[in-house]
Amino acid sequence: MFALAASAQQSTQSGLITIESDQQTADNSIGVVTAQGNVRLIHIDLGIVATGRQAQYFMKEERIVFSGDVNIMQKNGDLLQADKIVYFLAEERALATPSEDEQVFSQWSFGNDADDSSPVIP
Repeated sequence: MFALAASAQQSTQSGLITIESDQQTADNSIGVVTAQGNVRLIHIDLGIVATGRQAQYFMKEERIVFSGDVNIMQKNGDLLQADKIVYFLAEERALATPSEDEQVFSQWSFGNDADDSSPVIP
């Protein structure tokens, strides 16, 4: 979900997350960074680029909550689209929910032995 207004270093093995947006706030007392407006998050080590209207990074829980026309693209071409996506960094797991009367969309490539070691193109 990674030239920026703020970046956050997470405690897991995954490394650096870069967040670009129109506005950002950070509350270090509770460990939450909130980005609003044209949000783009890049996590190079996991090969993820995410976009949406808002993202909240909860450092202590190692969780990112994206909302508003969310798109998450992985470097292998996998795609997840929803109104809200909660991404659990430590578990590399996502929970996607649609807006009312809509559906979640995902696109996955299975059985592809192609080398996915190339970096994400932001």
